[in-house]
Amino acid sequence: MSRDAAKRRHRRETQTVKRGLRELNTQLALLNRRFGGKVELKDADWTCLDLIDLHGPLTPTALARMANLHPATLTGILDRLERGGWVARERDPEAADRRAVTVRALGDRNQELYDLFAGMSGRMDALCESYTAAELELIAGFLRHAAEAGRDAADELAG
Repeated sequence: MSRDAAKRRHRRETQTVKRGLRELNTQLALLNRRFGGKVELKDADWTCLDLIDLHGPLTPTALARMANLHPATLTGILDRLERGGWVARERDPEAADRRAVTVRALGDRNQELYDLFAGMSGRMDALCESYTAAELELIAGFLRHAAEAGRDAADELAG
């Protein structure tokens, strides 16, 4: 294969990957919307809950920054999440400011989440069975780098 043909093929495959990521993003957004409807979480609520679960406990300021939300908007989201039994706001006894709060995810409703995601989880397990450990490592690395690229792009837009 000539060098020019190899470059064209690489560009074509890169476009295929980007299109696949767009389709995946759309399908996950639709899945999350349906999931949210089942547990009465708005899209922004679910995003914040996931961020707290992945990176928490977090201060409201850190969460607002991560979710790219205005602090007043975040307050409403945290109120809903707390009322729903998803999170707890706790005073930080170590903080210099006695008003300092951290938000942590509660595990009380996790079984409800696991039950809702059982179908997708099972499908992903079956899909991953068709790949070798080395291939899964490559895919996981790609997804980590794609997530980093998304964070960097979001940071650029915020700045």
